[in-house]
Amino acid sequence: MDTIHYISSDVFTIEKLNEIITQNQRIALSEEARANIVNCRDYLDEKMEKHADPIYGINTGFGSLCNVKISNANLSKLQENLMKSHACGTGDLVPEEVVKIMLLLKVKSLSFGHSGVQLETVERLIDFYNQDVLPVVYTQGSLGASGDLAPLAHLTLPLIGEGEVVYEGYQQPASKVLAKFNWEPITLKSKEGLALLNGTQFMSAYGCYILLKSRKLSYLADLIGAVSLEAFDGRIEPFNELIHYVRPHKGQILTAQFFNDVLEGSELITRAKEHVQDPYSFRCIPQVHGASKDAIDYVDRVFKTEINSVTDNPNIFYKDDLIVSGGNFHGQPLALALDFIGIALAELGNISERRTYQLISGLRGLPAFLVSDPGLNSGFMIPQYTAASIVSQNKQLATPSSIDSIVSSNGQEDHVSMGANGATKTLKILENLERILAIELFNAAQGLDFRRPLKSSAFIEAFVGAYRDEVSFVSEDRILHYDIEKTILFLQSFQIELEN
Repeated sequence: MDTIHYISSDVFTIEKLNEIITQNQRIALSEEARANIVNCRDYLDEKMEKHADPIYGINTGFGSLCNVKISNANLSKLQENLMKSHACGTGDLVPEEVVKIMLLLKVKSLSFGHSGVQLETVERLIDFYNQDVLPVVYTQGSLGASGDLAPLAHLTLPLIGEGEVVYEGYQQPASKVLAKFNWEPITLKSKEGLALLNGTQFMSAYGCYILLKSRKLSYLADLIGAVSLEAFDGRIEPFNELIHYVRPHKGQILTAQFFNDVLEGSELITRAKEHVQDPYSFRCIPQVHGASKDAIDYVDRVFKTEINSVTDNPNIFYKDDLIVSGGNFHGQPLALALDFIGIALAELGNISERRTYQLISGLRGLPAFLVSDPGLNSGFMIPQYTAASIVSQNKQLATPSSIDSIVSSNGQEDHVSMGANGATKTLKILENLERILAIELFNAAQGLDFRRPLKSSAFIEAFVGAYRDEVSFVSEDRILHYDIEKTILFLQSFQIELEN
């Protein structure tokens, strides 16, 4: 029997999202959520029958057209026109994993009963999620304020039988897939188009996806850093808990503790050292990796709040008989957080490349470029070039998006977050970090083999042993591209458990 997650007012966490995804759970509305949606819609229908005054987005135009009153006879057409006119995204396709999270987060936001949508609209979004009918969404088009308008238009066009979806591996017209399931297009009612487009689910989905992967890469940065420390014949003293308790940043303490735990029983770390200190890229791992951990924790808190929020406009409070127009669609909290985590991930790559550089430098008894007979063999000279190139690109990508704003909609929307651009470029930073860490592991495992017959800890030896099953020792020059690609796949297949 399929496991079902019921959407309710319970706090939704990144860890719960990961559980739903990894266990391939289906989703459904709780009775509480169904009642919230129905009660809000009933209130709005009753309100529209009695209320002649303009209410933004419900019987008016949008953006700078907010003063244009729309007749009740055209309210459904108004919402359909909104969805079509705003579907002007371009660029690359949003990854399918992110699109699926967008669907889930849109359902969650609508479930609170402050958006005025029909129950059947939300249930159709759930159908899309459960049946893996994934709308085609484009990466470019959102300013990160007024909601993620263009991406969410593409996400929800299939509700009315428009746009395209990916189903069973093929991109095809949404109308064709709706017919396959005998789903009639939804006839939108007042406010629905705006409720569907006017939210932050594009930024939020990217942020959640990045967070899930960031936890893993942060762990791998520590683990691979430990392999490098052993290969470089590094010292354990910088990880002594005493120096971290007198500067007690949480991430710093946790990083040092990890290194002490993972290196316990190592012959290499405990042997006498000729050098007094290590370079910063080794000695300051707790401080640098730890700071990135703390940044990830902060961003997790921001996105946890966001995915448990209502982010469209206006908001309907049927119990208070109020419809309030505000700015919950503005992505500034997410824009800042996405820039922050992008910087934190870029720094993990920055220090990783420096460790790679130290390993190939012919220091501490290691051969130049980690290969026998250097000169005849170039060995690991050029993988460091590759890592340096990627690190440089990440530095450019880490320039904040949130410091920019461009006026839109005839000046009505005069400050925007640009958080959507922050989201897409931060995912690129994350993908780049994975490649940088792969190159470090490739070098570190090679260096560790030059320390034989001395051994590291049982944990490190098991990790490197599993890696050696995929990528062998480099005894003479060969095409290293294939080894790097195998290393990336090895890291992608490596599993860790997220802690609650």
